[in-house]
Amino acid sequence: MAARGVGLLARVPLCAQRGQVLPPVHRRFSCPGTVAADVRKEEQSSGSAETGSEDRTPQKRFSEVQKERREQAQRTVLIHCPNKISEKKFLKYLCQHGPINNHFFYESFGLYAVVEFCQKESVASLQNVTRTPSLGTEAAIPFRSRCFNLKLKNLSNQTSEQSCVSHSNQSPPSSKKLFELLRDAESIDDQLNTLLKEFQLTEENTKLRYFTCSLIEDIAAAYFPNCAVRPFGSSVNGFGKLGCDLDMFLDLDDIGNFSNQKTLGNFLVEFQVKNVPSERIATQKILSVIGECLDHFGPGCVGVQKILNARCPLVRFSHQASGFQCDLTTNNRIALKSSELLYIYGALDSRVRALVFSIRCWARAHSLTSSIPGAWITNFSLTMMVIFFLQRRSPPILPTLDYLKSIADAEDKCIIEGHNCTFVCDLNRIKPSGNTETLELLLKEFFEYFGNFAFNKNSINIRQGKEQNKPETSPLHIQNPFETSLNISKNVSQSQLQKFVDLARESAWILHQEGNDHPSPSSSQLWGLAALLLPSVAKNMSQAKRKRKKPASERIKNLLESIKSSSTENPTNTNGTRTVSTQA
Repeated sequence: MAARGVGLLARVPLCAQRGQVLPPVHRRFSCPGTVAADVRKEEQSSGSAETGSEDRTPQKRFSEVQKERREQAQRTVLIHCPNKISEKKFLKYLCQHGPINNHFFYESFGLYAVVEFCQKESVASLQNVTRTPSLGTEAAIPFRSRCFNLKLKNLSNQTSEQSCVSHSNQSPPSSKKLFELLRDAESIDDQLNTLLKEFQLTEENTKLRYFTCSLIEDIAAAYFPNCAVRPFGSSVNGFGKLGCDLDMFLDLDDIGNFSNQKTLGNFLVEFQVKNVPSERIATQKILSVIGECLDHFGPGCVGVQKILNARCPLVRFSHQASGFQCDLTTNNRIALKSSELLYIYGALDSRVRALVFSIRCWARAHSLTSSIPGAWITNFSLTMMVIFFLQRRSPPILPTLDYLKSIADAEDKCIIEGHNCTFVCDLNRIKPSGNTETLELLLKEFFEYFGNFAFNKNSINIRQGKEQNKPETSPLHIQNPFETSLNISKNVSQSQLQKFVDLARESAWILHQEGNDHPSPSSSQLWGLAALLLPSVAKNMSQAKRKRKKPASERIKNLLESIKSSSTENPTNTNGTRTVSTQA
């Protein structure tokens, strides 16, 4: 079941005058006694800094962001509120339990407030005055969670002091809205940046994801004290879009891991434990128990499925209050390391995320990707292809994984299940690229590069940043960056790969045909990125070109090569940067 869209309610500040009208914004608010607002500037969603910013201010490590987010989540509560509520009285009531760092409201099966206190003790204080509801004929399971229902004692007094509420949708824009925004953009670069801004995870959505993981951790901690439930994948790597699933894993590695501490005397003490034949069976048993707990005791956890015989056993469920579709696995540290690598690549250059979001959107528009498992190209594979392409530019926009490994120090060393996952974790030690190519040029060249790529004999390898002979016969071979013997695109069929190549060539052709001839702002004509997104638009353009005897896919390839050849005779683009051949 797809995750429900979550609507955010942006409130006006309490100190605003009653007659003042403010535009709807995503904003966090404080009540008296909160910490300074300046501190919150550091709480940007991972990878969500405005694209185009090339300042080299010190950037936080992935692990530092994870730690801060987790600590924030542990100080946070979720409150289901009445639709008619005085925000001022609501905050005044909660401040009895301690100062509030920030809060926001959103809609998902009702009105919810996410409230982050300044200290964890405030959460316990609120829990201590909370009662278990009386349900009449039904029986309530007395579970002490951080999810609460708030009820009004006197409705009339509350409704008279309501604040003006502005709605801001926490789901991707509609196709109509997106095309209007892209049509009105000033350039193709502006189009790509606009798409990124509209689709990327917001600060509030990111906070809600970490909080949901923290709630699941509360349940798991009943069996495994000191465990951690960590989000990974799109929720944390900087490439997640609004509405994406929430992947999380139960981290049990730190339980009983005190080998570094010195012990006195001649004795060594170990926990008494149950033994099972294999690590896989242990994982299945743990997830089975956690799945049962979520199903029976987890507030808002519905549709729980225990998929224990999959290659990677998991528990799948929907969290109603947040609207997220969740997948829970155990000890998936390689996946978390992959998330960190993508976080680093996305943070190194503002063009990376803008290009990845646009390519993914283009692929989904043409049914090259799908939320249903099958022979389609995955978003992860597309991201690897963009990274590889950017490594092939001259000068490279992104470094190879081998280079990141070469500048790592002893602190960065990481071996997981026998796989060398070492790379530099400090973003500030990586030299920025001197490449100044525009997003418009990179978009064109991406389509041209992979429209001419020798998929029949070459593989994609971001470790070395160069094409290599395929070690197997799969139509598309993209080497797993850490488990190097694996092909992350082994599922892709020949027909789907050919569809990708054909569409890449056609998209390159459309962009070359347009050149710099963009319609006027008053025109309703779609252009640039917008002209590539909807299949119907691309199909209509294809039919129009066929009337002018537009050639088929192979013919497009030859024409693109001739365009490329002519451009190499005058190899300087409008920005004064050299346009290099995309062939290895």
